[in-house]
Amino acid sequence: MTSDNIFSGLKVVDLASFIAGPGAAVILSDFGADVIKVEPPIGDTWRIGYKIPPQPRAKDNYPWHLNNRNKRGLALDLKSPEAREVLRRLVEWADVLIVNTPHPAREKLKLGYDDVAPWNPRLIYADVTGYGDKGPDAQLPGFDITAYWARSGLLSLTRDAGAPPTLPVAGSGDHSTAVSLYSAIVTALYRRERTGKGSYVTTSLLAAGVWACAVSVQAALADAAFFPLHDRANPPNATFNVYRAADDTWFVIVLTPDKWPALANGIGHPDLLMDARFADPAKQAANSAQLTAILDQTFASQPMAHWREVFEHSHLTYGVVLAPGEVIKDPQLKANDIVVPLEGAGENLNFTISSPLQIHDVAKVPATRAPELGEHSEEILNQLGFSPNEINGLHASGAVPKAQGRAA
Repeated sequence: MTSDNIFSGLKVVDLASFIAGPGAAVILSDFGADVIKVEPPIGDTWRIGYKIPPQPRAKDNYPWHLNNRNKRGLALDLKSPEAREVLRRLVEWADVLIVNTPHPAREKLKLGYDDVAPWNPRLIYADVTGYGDKGPDAQLPGFDITAYWARSGLLSLTRDAGAPPTLPVAGSGDHSTAVSLYSAIVTALYRRERTGKGSYVTTSLLAAGVWACAVSVQAALADAAFFPLHDRANPPNATFNVYRAADDTWFVIVLTPDKWPALANGIGHPDLLMDARFADPAKQAANSAQLTAILDQTFASQPMAHWREVFEHSHLTYGVVLAPGEVIKDPQLKANDIVVPLEGAGENLNFTISSPLQIHDVAKVPATRAPELGEHSEEILNQLGFSPNEINGLHASGAVPKAQGRAA
């Protein structure tokens, strides 16, 4: 790979909090952008995310480094009148400004697009909301579980028949939305290359969630007839189902009809091919409970290692259900730079998850720890042209509190 970073020289101000907006900034930083993380004097609330149940507990602040690695840190009280000049110079410096401040608060802070765009007509102003910036619920606060998962339809579908909705994986909707926001930013940068004009780009947790659930939502738009919620013992398709091996390993198989002979032969049941109940996909669907029971008994007779060999020898598509502790041992992660080294984050935090985009022959920036609160404030203020006396005045007013050193 070359060492040329695609976004070398690109300047990004990350004013967003929690995950989706900062996640988009992380992707830009992975490819070389200079990202300034701006936080209020009390810090981004996500700094304590790893202390809130049911998040896994650890000594090191793993979610903070995941979503804010490679950035420089500036603490700034936007409510302070003295902060206005700092914000103006940041916007003049930046190519991209990422925000997720609720619109009512944004209006009070004069942080909207119309407020800051006159300072920099080439600015890409990137906004991420819970439910979109228009409509009756535009002002509602939203997290990924409420907007991306619950309201999009995803949460109603990702459960078995008879089971209530459950909590999804934390941050999963945020990270998907981060990729959407990144895509909007890159599209706007391409437009700027062609026209010289900046843009106001936006996405929402709801829009990203509906996109993730788009096959089902599109079906609803087509007035399609939905199957009942999934019942593992009586599914619509027994060859698109979850099973358990003898060693208690769960796995999923996803087979097209042409693979049915390979499955029957591979599991040692060629007799199923002659069974009238399973003669074609329609009959398999009508008798899916009976076929599932046969497959359950068969798969329970051998450990996963056996079935892995069978599936791979017969070119059958399957996936083993892994817990996070098993996922990190998967050799595919390091082989494909999905997990990469992380420098300086903590005693037990030596690796992180890279963003899911790869460009062949282009290396990403080596991942380094996220900043402490206000860690680079004076460095950034100097870069923006503030004199030592002006910096002291900003400290004295509280607009830019002094850094307190490394935090937990």
